[in-house]
Amino acid sequence: MDSTVPEHTDSSGLGKGLKRRHMNLIALGGVIGAGLFVGSGVVIGGAGPAAIISFLLAGIITLLIMRMLAEMAVARPVVGSFYVYARQALGRRAGFATGWMYWYFFVIVVAVEAIAGGRILQLWIPMVPLWMLSLGLMLLLTATNMVSARSYGEFEYWFSSIKVVAIVLFLGMGALWITGLWPDSTPGLGNLVSHGGFTPLGWGAVLAAVVPCVAFYTGAEIVTIAAAESEEPKRAVARAMRSIVVRIVTFYVGSILVVVTIQPWDTESVGVSPYASVLEVLGIPGVATIMNFIVLTAVLSCLNSALYTTSRMLFALTRNGDAPKFFTKLSRNGVPRRAILLGTTIGYISVACTYVWGDVVFNFLVNSYGAVALFVYLLIAVSQVVLRRRLEHEDPAALQLRMWLFPWLSYATIALMATVILAMAFLPSTRSQFLMSGLTLIAILISYEVRRWLGKAGVDDESLSSAPPVGSADESVSQAEKRIESVETLGGSDIELAAAAQQEPNSHRHHRRQS
Repeated sequence: MDSTVPEHTDSSGLGKGLKRRHMNLIALGGVIGAGLFVGSGVVIGGAGPAAIISFLLAGIITLLIMRMLAEMAVARPVVGSFYVYARQALGRRAGFATGWMYWYFFVIVVAVEAIAGGRILQLWIPMVPLWMLSLGLMLLLTATNMVSARSYGEFEYWFSSIKVVAIVLFLGMGALWITGLWPDSTPGLGNLVSHGGFTPLGWGAVLAAVVPCVAFYTGAEIVTIAAAESEEPKRAVARAMRSIVVRIVTFYVGSILVVVTIQPWDTESVGVSPYASVLEVLGIPGVATIMNFIVLTAVLSCLNSALYTTSRMLFALTRNGDAPKFFTKLSRNGVPRRAILLGTTIGYISVACTYVWGDVVFNFLVNSYGAVALFVYLLIAVSQVVLRRRLEHEDPAALQLRMWLFPWLSYATIALMATVILAMAFLPSTRSQFLMSGLTLIAILISYEVRRWLGKAGVDDESLSSAPPVGSADESVSQAEKRIESVETLGGSDIELAAAAQQEPNSHRHHRRQS
C-alpha cells in the first residue's frame, strides 16, 4: 500500500504528499506530451522512416543526462535539484542561470499549453473565445496545485495513466497489424524502404532531426524536483531513473516504428497527426475525437507539471538568495502558493497578449524557450563531472548510484549535448529558436550582474568537509546556525541535522523551531 509521510519536511517546510505511484507516473508522464502525438509527424516528414534512428539517438542522449542527474540526486537530494548542483559545482552565476532558465522554460510551457488546450476545446465548443477556454484551464490546474503536492500528484497520476494506456494500446494494435493478426491488414515492413528507401532524405537529415527529438524528451528531470516532497527522496529518484527513461525511449521509438511501418512516411496525414493517420488505417471509429481527447490529456498533464515545476524552482531560488524572499512563504499544507501565482500570472498575461496580437506572440513564446532546456541539460552534465570528483574525495559512500563508465561517458555526453545545441544555430528550422533562447540566457545573466551590483546575489554553497567539525571550540553559535543551513542546502540527513542542532544553545534552538 502507498503511504505518505508527515506533512512537512524538516529542512524546507514543503509538504510531503507524493506517494510512490505518483513519482513513477510523474517521471513517465512528464515526457509524453503533445510532441509525441502531433509534433513527431514533423520529424518523420524531415527524416523519413529513419526518424526511428533520430528518436533513438535523442533517447540515448536523454538517458545519459538523466543517469548523470540521478547520480547527483541520489547522493545529495535537495530542494531545487540540478539548480543547486550547478551552484555547488560551477558557482553562483551558473546556478542562477540554471534555475531561472528552467523557471522561464516552464513558465512559457504554461502559456503555450494553455493556448494549445484552448484550441482543442474550441473544436468542441467553437462559440467560446480561445482566451476564455485557456483561462479556464489555467484556473482549474492552478487551483489543483494550490491545494497540496498530493493534489498535483493525483491529477498527474491520472493524466499520465491515460497517456500510457493510449500508447500501450497503440503499440499493441500496431504489432497486430504488422504481424498480420489484425483484420484486413497488410503485414510486413515494406513501408520502411518502399518510398525512397530507409533514409530518403539522407543521413544528414536524420542527424538534424535529433535536435527537435531531444526537446521532445524534456520533462524526465521533473521527478528529481518532486523528490523533495516524496516519502524517500533517494529511493524514489533511484527507482524512477533506473527504469522510466528506458520505458520512455521504448514508447517513443516504438510508436514511430509503428507509424512508419503501417503508413508511408510521406503520407500527408502523417505530417499532420501520425497517430490519427494510423488509427484511420486500422479502421478505428471516431479517430478525430479519440486523438483530440488524448492530445488534450497530454496538454493538461504538461500544464499541470509546468505550474508545479515553476513554483518549486522559484521556491528553491529564494532559499539561496537568487529570488525575492517574498516567494518563500508556504501555506499550511507546505505549498509555495505565491510562487505558483507568479507563474500563473505570467501565463494569463501571455494568453491575453496572444488574444490581442494573435500568432505573433505565440510564435515568439515558442522560439524564446526552444533551446533553453538544452542549455540546462548541458549544465547538468558539466555539474555532474565536477561534483562526482568532489564526492569521490569527500564522501564516496554517497555514490550509491553511479554514472556508467565515468568520466569518459560523461565527457561524451557533454560533447553530444554541445553538438546538439550548436546544430540548432546552423539548421534553418531551429536557428530562430537558438537565437531567441540565446537572448533569454543573456537577459538572465544580465539580471544576475544587476543583482550582484545591488548586493542581492545569493551566497556561495559550502562543502560540509571544509567547515570546522561540529561542536569544536572554533565554532560559535552563529557558525553552528550556519552549519545547519549548509547541511539543509546540501540535502543533509536527519542525523546530520540533529548533530548540528545539538551544538546550539537551547534558546537559539527554540528560536529556530518557532521560525
